[in-house]
Amino acid sequence: MTAHYTSKTGIVSKCPEELYMAFCDMRNFSRLAPAGMQAEINADYDSLSITVQGFTIGVKIDERQPYSLIRIISTQSPVEFVAALHFERSAIPGKTEFSIVADANLNFIMKSMLSGKIQSALDKAVDTLVDISEGRMPQMPKDMKF
Repeated sequence: MTAHYTSKTGIVSKCPEELYMAFCDMRNFSRLAPAGMQAEINADYDSLSITVQGFTIGVKIDERQPYSLIRIISTQSPVEFVAALHFERSAIPGKTEFSIVADANLNFIMKSMLSGKIQSALDKAVDTLVDISEGRMPQMPKDMKF
């Protein structure tokens, strides 16, 4: 059964072009692993896989619509999913309305156990991106550019 999730919309303090360019290259995400985390990360322009404690998740970019949409699909995951990152020019100059839409194939039990957590994770991802864009997360790698 496919479960559908839509995050909140956040106003990110970067223009859509800057934000899109940070997300369109999966190699940018390899720098987000916390220092000291025992993880194997493999990334190229289109795909990323991460292995932590023997568990691997792989994703790839399936579609790019410059400055407005990036669609990511699972390639190796216990749950098949698709996520679409939406970048919309805000009425406020230099800012972007950002949201995430995700669909996951979950059985009834997994859906009942995970739906709230998935929704919270999507909303938290948007909030975190807004915070990063406004300089409120100094622990981010200095070379991460949004």
